[in-house]
Amino acid sequence: MRGSSRGSATAVQAALDAVLAQGSSWAPLADELFAVTAVVDGNASLRRALADPSRGTTEKQGLARAVFGGKVGETTTNLVAEVAGQRWSAERDLTDTLESTAVQCLLATAERAGHIDRVEDELFRFERIVAGDPALRDTLSSRNTDGNGKAALVRGLLEGKAAPETVRLAEQAVRAPRGRRLDRTMEAYLALASTRRDELTALVTAATPLTEQQGARLRSALEAHYGKAVSLQVVLDPTVMGGIRVQVGDDVVDGTVLRRLDEARRHVTGS
Repeated sequence: MRGSSRGSATAVQAALDAVLAQGSSWAPLADELFAVTAVVDGNASLRRALADPSRGTTEKQGLARAVFGGKVGETTTNLVAEVAGQRWSAERDLTDTLESTAVQCLLATAERAGHIDRVEDELFRFERIVAGDPALRDTLSSRNTDGNGKAALVRGLLEGKAAPETVRLAEQAVRAPRGRRLDRTMEAYLALASTRRDELTALVTAATPLTEQQGARLRSALEAHYGKAVSLQVVLDPTVMGGIRVQVGDDVVDGTVLRRLDEARRHVTGS
């Protein structure tokens, strides 16, 4: 997010944190916020009106309350009004923030239940399973497949094997991708989980599994560099031929044999 959207997102986060400081389960709130996001995404006139920088805060909040009041709970209505009352640089920033609040409600529920680590790991593994199965990936990514049907497929795959929050988030990712590829949606959810846990996630691509000692050394080095806790998500890829590739946010450290061979080739051929 850029410009005014950054400050607006911070203000919404503060309002959400105040809500999440009370109670222990916010799954119903998440469902209502996902529903609101879908309505705003699907109504261009409403979206423009709520994000219109020329409209005053009171006017936009009044519009949000008029549209959603009585249809969702009071807490949801108040949060939506908070989002609507902010100043956004782009319409997409408003809807992204609405979606983010819903995702965070589920993550906070998992955190309070003591298994947010499990949810983060399960979301990552689900995305990798889909990425490694072309038929499943095509089915879940197809625009010609009904969203509810895709969600039912995901539920059948995960229910009873994953935490309820994992199942709900995976369902949401395929039911309402909001113009994104599934891997991008899951990446956004995982980033929110890492933020919730106040740690960074390092995506490690290696030819073979890391030993416990190798993982500990890598984690220690990354934590010393970034100054905060780091969790490792390891992806096995035999094509890298050895070494590892580590990505933390936008930072990439590529130490694979494949990369070194490619650099040698470019040096020899001049291309």
